[in-house]
Amino acid sequence: MSTRQLRLVLEVDDVDAAVAFYREALGLPEAEAYEAEGGARVAILPIESATLELANPAQIEFIDRVEVGGPVAHAFPGRIRVAFEVTDAEAAAIDLEAAGATPVAPPTRTPWNSLNARAEAPDGMQMTVFQELAPASTRHERAGDGVEPGAGRGPDGTAS
Repeated sequence: MSTRQLRLVLEVDDVDAAVAFYREALGLPEAEAYEAEGGARVAILPIESATLELANPAQIEFIDRVEVGGPVAHAFPGRIRVAFEVTDAEAAAIDLEAAGATPVAPPTRTPWNSLNARAEAPDGMQMTVFQELAPASTRHERAGDGVEPGAGRGPDGTAS
């Protein structure tokens, strides 16, 4: 068996509004949509690449301190946060707000040399948009940022 795809399923009250938000704010196209009895609906918005990032509570608190300056109340159980790599974090933060997201923290340079901005989507989902500032060839061997050299990094630059 090999895993070929990761799908993060968000329960939202208004599928059309959620599709519009993620399309307008992040440029995610709607690739598939399905309806079933009782008004059941789903829309699938593909992303070129996804990772599953597993972080302990101490790492989550560390990321909150770096990106936001302190602890953050998370609306979703299990403290779920979605991170999207973008080519321009400052522009993405502006686009998120224009599409209806509430800014949580402005673009902030992180110890792992990325520019991260935090926002909350209209559905309450905490999200980070991040822009890698270092060349890809040097991302996994950075020392002095609280992560062991050679440690793998997730989509928002955190150790995984």
